[in-house]
Amino acid sequence: MTARTGGLEGIVVGDTAISTVGKEGVGLTYRGYDIHDLADHSSFEEVAYLLVYGALPTTAQLHAYRDKLIKFRRLPNELKAALESIPGSAHPMEVLRTGVSLLGTLESESQQYTADKISDRLIACTPSMLLYWYQFHRNNTRLDTWNSEEQSVAGYFLHLLTGKKPSDEQKRAIDTALIIYAEHEFNASTFAARVTASTESDFYSSIVSAIGTLRGPLHGGANEEAMRLIGSFKTPEQAEKGVKEMLANKVKIMGFGHRVYKISDPRSDIIKAWGEKLAEHARDGYLFAVAEIIEKVVRAEKKLFPNLDFYSATVFHFCGVPTPLFTPIFVMSRLSGWSAHILEQRAHNRLIRPEATYSGPAPRPYVPIQERGS
Repeated sequence: MTARTGGLEGIVVGDTAISTVGKEGVGLTYRGYDIHDLADHSSFEEVAYLLVYGALPTTAQLHAYRDKLIKFRRLPNELKAALESIPGSAHPMEVLRTGVSLLGTLESESQQYTADKISDRLIACTPSMLLYWYQFHRNNTRLDTWNSEEQSVAGYFLHLLTGKKPSDEQKRAIDTALIIYAEHEFNASTFAARVTASTESDFYSSIVSAIGTLRGPLHGGANEEAMRLIGSFKTPEQAEKGVKEMLANKVKIMGFGHRVYKISDPRSDIIKAWGEKLAEHARDGYLFAVAEIIEKVVRAEKKLFPNLDFYSATVFHFCGVPTPLFTPIFVMSRLSGWSAHILEQRAHNRLIRPEATYSGPAPRPYVPIQERGS
């Protein structure tokens, strides 16, 4: 593969009306709306509706959409049984990959289960899948995924996780994270979903492709690695020394830099502000100061800026989310963006089939096996 096409960097592979990413090195919009405006004034449900249906909802549409998502939270008994059979040692991303695939056999795409209905169903029930499995194996509890007074996806997730009513601050922090994780143009997982959709495969298969792609630490798993790094230090001084040693030994620091953004990640400051706010009441709030020192060192030594994954790790942690569940939150959010892209791909479909530069042997004659020696 030549350097020009390595990782498809700089190669335009399609058109989209869903989002803009990194124009002039910075900036992010969803269907024309700036990410800062959405993070400050909207809810995740509004943003999901915008991405999937193409416009911000009216008040009546938003209420109807929230009611639909609440109705779609419940899991089929067959899916619950399957979740119980998945080992408790499995990675939560594997659980979601399997759960979505199984749901696709129980509620196959059809005239009854249309693409937009499947999108809404998955946005609603992904927290149910994840936490039914999690609570069954951690606490021997079979969750009633219908029994929650929380209206929002963020509040519902936290309620199922902790069994307690989350604070308004925690709900809004997770809601904001869901908003800014929701969509990001032709990132690896979205591109994987579009490639699958371009074969005219079913909706669930496209989503499973995306989840499998997001599983990798170079994409969605970076927030888990960032938290492990931040949590390994007890003081800012210890972090400064440790990170400098890591950089001297050429150890990659996860959560910094970005393939598209060249100046800054516009989502980072949004989530960083929530990390700072939550740290004020967290028992280990010192971890935010540790994170800031890591940012300072990496900026000074490598000229790299933090991306969304770095400070989102502190937000999830301060909200009581176990580190292995960080990337599944990414799934809960990005389902809206993936769905929008699958629908867009289908509307103007052409099979995605790039070419490769061949780097193997020149043509050569075949040698029969008896002439190859023993």
